[in-house]
Amino acid sequence: MKRIGIITLTGYTNYGNRLQNYALQQFLISLGYSPETINIKNNIIQNKCKFCKKMKEIIKIQGFTGFIKKLILLLNRRQIKKIRNFRYKKFKLFSEKYINNSNFIIGNKDIELNSNINEYYDYFIVGSDQVWNPYFPEVTEVFFLTFASEHKRISYSASFGINELPCNVKDKYKKWLSNINHISVREESGIKIVEDLINIKPELLVDPTLLLTKDDWLKIAKIHEGKPKAKYILTYFLGGINKEYKKEIKDLSKKYNLKVVHLADITDKKRFTADPSEFLDYINSATLFFTDSFHGTVFSLIFNTPFVTFNRGNMNSRIDTILKKFNLENRRWSEVKKIKNYFSVDFSNIDSILYNERQKAKNFLLNSLS
Repeated sequence: MKRIGIITLTGYTNYGNRLQNYALQQFLISLGYSPETINIKNNIIQNKCKFCKKMKEIIKIQGFTGFIKKLILLLNRRQIKKIRNFRYKKFKLFSEKYINNSNFIIGNKDIELNSNINEYYDYFIVGSDQVWNPYFPEVTEVFFLTFASEHKRISYSASFGINELPCNVKDKYKKWLSNINHISVREESGIKIVEDLINIKPELLVDPTLLLTKDDWLKIAKIHEGKPKAKYILTYFLGGINKEYKKEIKDLSKKYNLKVVHLADITDKKRFTADPSEFLDYINSATLFFTDSFHGTVFSLIFNTPFVTFNRGNMNSRIDTILKKFNLENRRWSEVKKIKNYFSVDFSNIDSILYNERQKAKNFLLNSLS
């Protein structure tokens, strides 16, 4: 059985990151391979101005009232740290239970950290997630598999996370991408970036989370202790909820007698500590789901949960691609608010589209790994 080394972002703070890692692993197992996720040593030096930058973002998105609310929370750092640490531990426990991690550790700067890694694995796959985002400090040449023999390098549904590369990384990205034998990306913007750099058109393949069925996901889903027994509106905003969104959600909850659950809001600490398995159940059980998250949108499709997707900064390319692929561009907030069709979503074509996309992914991987 061929051994596959998976290179991906491995932080214990993001639902989509953990679940896409699990999904790629399980899909490779279903194809008859033996995958492991390779541990990456983090050499990042934290930016001391991160606090100031975060405060500016909060003021911009949530206004001065939101800023004061966040500032009060940040002043109570000990309690916040305790909540975050508890959440981190739950994410780590999920990973230890469901993801096969390697005994190898490779440095994100020192690619010679372990010389045996290239010989141990038959192939390496980088992806999915924003593994090629130049604004992520942890993304280095390791994420272009430069430590591996060229014929062993494969990218599956890799994402740049942006529409255009900054000029200062184009030369090195061109060099690194030129030496990957089989390239697939997650967004249409990624196709253009690769074509412009190396004059090769990569395949457009869906995120690994879409390769597993609803039943596959429900096998690892579990009910969170903070989940309400009554029907509820679920929110998952990574970029914060502005006043307009909050008012609309509050009005809807009153009109339809629905509770509101905030998954990414630390002030809702009962739900903030939900792990990836509980995240799945929350979306599957929601009456209505508001999100600016790519993976939030993905799981809405898988579970056929009525959803509304919002823009988030310059990170809209991946959501544009997924909504276009499934003919659900009318689920953007800008469209939904016009005709107030919050609960009416046409999921009738989802299964047939997913079947075709899974076949494309299967063919790409079998061909790349042959």
